[in-house]
Amino acid sequence: MLSVRDKPIVLVVDDTPTNLVLASTVLRDQYTVKVANNGRLAMQVARALPRPDVILLDVMMPGMNGYEVCRALKADAATSDIP
Repeated sequence: MLSVRDKPIVLVVDDTPTNLVLASTVLRDQYTVKVANNGRLAMQVARALPRPDVILLDVMMPGMNGYEVCRALKADAATSDIP
């Protein structure tokens, strides 16, 4: 059996709960899935250890939209290399 860290970590960011559930269900066999339902939470989760290996980011979100989150993540040395 694989440990949690044996799987790559994917962060799914979406403000629609149904999309988070769907993505988590589809990805959980191959990935450790972390979720965030807004941009501010996505920033916190992305910076927390262990960091995600990849981030799936919704563009259209209220508050901090996906483009703003992406720019902030790319400007941060701790998260700039996460695709």
